[in-house]
Amino acid sequence: MSTTAPTSAVLPTAPWKSLFKQHISKMPSPQFVLSTLAVAPSGSPTPYLPRARYCIFRGFWTELPENKHNEAERNPRVYESDCPTFTTDVRMEKVGQLFESSAGHAQKKEQVQGSGGGGPVEAVWWVEEVGTQWRVKGRAFVVADDVEGDEGDGEGRSGVRTLKSEVGKRMRLVDESKEKEWSWAREVEGCFGNCSPGIRGSFRAPHPGTPVSQTSKDKELQLGVQVKDLKDPVARKNFRVVIIVPDSVEQTDLSDPAKARRYRYTFDESTRANGGWRTEELWP
Repeated sequence: MSTTAPTSAVLPTAPWKSLFKQHISKMPSPQFVLSTLAVAPSGSPTPYLPRARYCIFRGFWTELPENKHNEAERNPRVYESDCPTFTTDVRMEKVGQLFESSAGHAQKKEQVQGSGGGGPVEAVWWVEEVGTQWRVKGRAFVVADDVEGDEGDGEGRSGVRTLKSEVGKRMRLVDESKEKEWSWAREVEGCFGNCSPGIRGSFRAPHPGTPVSQTSKDKELQLGVQVKDLKDPVARKNFRVVIIVPDSVEQTDLSDPAKARRYRYTFDESTRANGGWRTEELWP
């Protein structure tokens, strides 16, 4: 069950969130570009190099979108947050980058298999339907099945403690009466259940980036698998939820060239009256 004690429980919703959700809902697919930092090769003039790829927005953490096809047990609506999420495969390079560029600077493969991370990211949506670009800058944390001790450690892992501390600060408590019923692990399974059987099956595909000429010794890894079992051991081993904790959000409205504006929202917990965010109106 949840051991989170959100420090931002009294903060209202971020001032940008409602419009962001309206805009994203108009997109045929809520795709965005995610940029991370990768450790540069030895001898490089800079310690990190940028890496970018398209991802799919899966809703805000603790606010799992309704899906009539999802058979997973749902958490009660105990929390809200302003933290966008996406899902990924732990074998993807971006996961290691989120750990390597974090304060912990994980360097070993085993250090990136569980929950944790916190490396800097930038996520950008271009919503052509409304002529607006949204840019979210912050830190991204990875949630794995060890988040509640499924692998024996749970709270004993430093990555789990960091995840719950940093994300918990942005989780607003909206129903204290059911707080003890809320589970991090149940939320992860709900996210897995919200994926289609084909997407779930992608977590049983051959190792990303491996040459096709190398025949996989693991017969459980194949393309095109349909996974209906929410507890499929192979798919769940590779499945991860990633939570972006936003520190800055920019809305660039180009819908009318004569009135174009950029609005920058910067998280500042001291400005509680406006959701903990400072707002600036800028030229685009």
